[in-house]
Amino acid sequence: QVQLVESGGGLVQPGGSLRLSCAAPGSIFRLYAMGWYRQAPGKQRELVAQSRNGGSTNYGDFVKGRFTISRDNAKNTVYLQMNSLKPEDTAVYYCNAHRILVSLSRDDYWGQGTQVTVSS
Repeated sequence: QVQLVESGGGLVQPGGSLRLSCAAPGSIFRLYAMGWYRQAPGKQRELVAQSRNGGSTNYGDFVKGRFTISRDNAKNTVYLQMNSLKPEDTAVYYCNAHRILVSLSRDDYWGQGTQVTVSS
């Protein structure tokens, strides 16, 4: 019954900011990499940002320094601070927790998705 509780999406004008949050069960947060993906209609799902529990991070190339992922270990919550938003950032954003098993298969948990719309 793993559930990722996701929030923070909405409508924002170009150049504006949003902060997404995702809370995970402690057992997941401690052992899984946490990240954000997004998917727009007709487009492939793409990685936005990822934070491993060892502290390393990586970002999609389109971020261009505008987004920052962070973790609050006391709250078992991961955040995505999104600044200088562009219309092409419009998508459904999904919180993700994953681990790679010994078999090299991938074990995933997902949030419900939150809509981010950037428009004038």
